[in-house]
Amino acid sequence: MGRILGIDYGRKRTGVAVTDVLQIVATALGTVPTHELLPFIMDYVAREPVERIVVGLPTQLNGQPSESMRYIEPFLRQLNKALPQISVVMYDERFTSTIAHQAMLDGGVKKSDRRDKARVDSMAATIILNDYLNSTKSDIQNP
Repeated sequence: MGRILGIDYGRKRTGVAVTDVLQIVATALGTVPTHELLPFIMDYVAREPVERIVVGLPTQLNGQPSESMRYIEPFLRQLNKALPQISVVMYDERFTSTIAHQAMLDGGVKKSDRRDKARVDSMAATIILNDYLNSTKSDIQNP
């Protein structure tokens, strides 16, 4: 069983999270400048077994894809071309940044640290990946 990578794609920087090898829990890997994302993933995949990549699907409240999809689609094409052996899944990312901010508040993170957008992005990637893991567990338990 390989790890699952989670990606909160952004125009400037991208949050990245990863599961343990048993795919039980996700943890933040950090934030990568978006123009360095594909080489970062290629390097990571060369060092660690990765079974799947979950990319946050930016959607509007009505469920339609948001304007951000036009930036993500070229990356998805590059990713699928570079790593055809790894499954890429889109997963709804609505409200993950808001949830990340709230989690930081609840965790007592200082105001100056909450302003760090890189920290929010890596936390959002972790939330996306944990939500994805929980949804797949639900699917297995309730077929």
